[in-house]
Amino acid sequence: MAGMSGALQGLMQDDFPLTLDHIRRRMTTCSPDAQVLTLAEPGVVQRATFAETSERIDRLARALGRLGVEPGQRIGTFAWNSQRHFELYFAIPCVGAVLHTLNIRLFEEQLTYIVNHAEDRVIFVDDSLVPVLEKLAPRFQSVEHYVVMGEGDAGSLPGALRYEELLDQAGPGAFDYPEVDERQAAALCYTSGTTGNPKGVLYSHRSISLHSTATLVRDGLGLSRADRVLAVVPMFHANAWGLPHGAALAGADLLLPGRFLAAEPLARLIAAERPTLMGCVPTIFADLLRYADDHPDVDLSSLTNATCGGSAVPRQLMRDFEERHDVRIFQAWGMTETSPVATFSRPPEGDHDESYWDARARQGRPLPWVELRLMGDEGEVAWDGDSTGEIEVRGPWIAARYFNDQSGEQKFDDGWLRTGDIAAVDADGSVQITDRAKDVIKSGGEWISSVELENEVMSHPDVVEAAVIAKPDERWAERPLCCVVLREGASTGAPELLEHLRGRVAKWWLPDEFAFVQEIPKTSVGKFDKKVLRGELSEGTLEGRELVS
Repeated sequence: MAGMSGALQGLMQDDFPLTLDHIRRRMTTCSPDAQVLTLAEPGVVQRATFAETSERIDRLARALGRLGVEPGQRIGTFAWNSQRHFELYFAIPCVGAVLHTLNIRLFEEQLTYIVNHAEDRVIFVDDSLVPVLEKLAPRFQSVEHYVVMGEGDAGSLPGALRYEELLDQAGPGAFDYPEVDERQAAALCYTSGTTGNPKGVLYSHRSISLHSTATLVRDGLGLSRADRVLAVVPMFHANAWGLPHGAALAGADLLLPGRFLAAEPLARLIAAERPTLMGCVPTIFADLLRYADDHPDVDLSSLTNATCGGSAVPRQLMRDFEERHDVRIFQAWGMTETSPVATFSRPPEGDHDESYWDARARQGRPLPWVELRLMGDEGEVAWDGDSTGEIEVRGPWIAARYFNDQSGEQKFDDGWLRTGDIAAVDADGSVQITDRAKDVIKSGGEWISSVELENEVMSHPDVVEAAVIAKPDERWAERPLCCVVLREGASTGAPELLEHLRGRVAKWWLPDEFAFVQEIPKTSVGKFDKKVLRGELSEGTLEGRELVS
């Protein structure tokens, strides 16, 4: 029975496919009574069991066929976190098409580029977001249908269809899903375009299935059927950290907040529905902490396994939550290209001394099947806790290349993904990120491209040079500070530059502060030397600073 090479082959069912269809089936066979809950309005929660949701997924799959959706075609979603979006998460890939989640926070030019680059055939859009999309629809080159979710106005979207009407017309009954290869594309998510155009990350059924399984690992997110999962992290970005897929696989209740992301409705939802796990970025947790401190009648203590990521989680934020509200927050690290969770910080239980909080403040260890190395100018860097290098990762849910885009090939190094994050790693594999290799700014868990912002500032006729650096911010972690050299004799100030930027970049990219300087320091090859500017900012010697009111 040995193979020709002499190696003895295993006798397992290797042809069993790892696909989202297995997770879809498991929802009804193993967890039919688990629930999907959507916050339709503050205080108003819509509920459906997994069995009821699966019946709607069957209807949706049939409706997709009637729309002419074919295998491999990209189907866009422009939506908040809701049951309907959850249904699309399964129906689209299970019929062999590709779920393309569109980031509603990107500015118009990026959205236009992404839709056209992906060649989306259909876009499903929440009624509250129709005004954003209808302005862009004339620029989309491949979209054949728009499907509005909700009863709101469809605006000027050409030939808009209604989601619930499509499901009603599709009729009841089980759908005969096609057999899908596990390496077939299942979902597509674009990066925020920190350098050049956004890059598409094309997830496979296999990669999502394995990442979903990893969300059940106790040293990771630790999902189980006993959990109630509040997914605040948007479903339009990096698979909502795998929470919807993980909840479906585990049989955990899934709570979706819709468009209500402010502290008050979230706090009231937590108090009423008692989720055990909540996933979101530090800024939302910080707002929630301030609200909880001011409203002691709101009980958040059910959150014993909250997860935070997107940017480094402040140690004090975690301590304050745990000591004042019995909420335990653990941090994860990853990126769109890593599906996204690659490491998780869950130190062993013990005395909550400073060493324990030191461990909680780190980005944690790689999840099983994720391999990590540090690379420096001279090669691989030792894991000694002090030496630093750029994180490179590989594994079954790590991107190997970008979708139809060779401009980002420098991100991939002989089977490894170059993350752009600089870190030190302890001998036991615990990661501490110390910096980033690129001069991008991460504000509220979202990237801001310093290069693109600089180019837009320098398009002002009075600006000679501009360099954007990150300024530490208590609420957002980082905000952009723009250093500007004006042409001789110009009197342009921060208000004029801010007005110049409006409409050119996303609102949340707009700098909070400008610094008017005599010159931008340069390296020996003529590049802007931003480390000098960051040093001056840290030392308080950066001249000409002008806050934006």
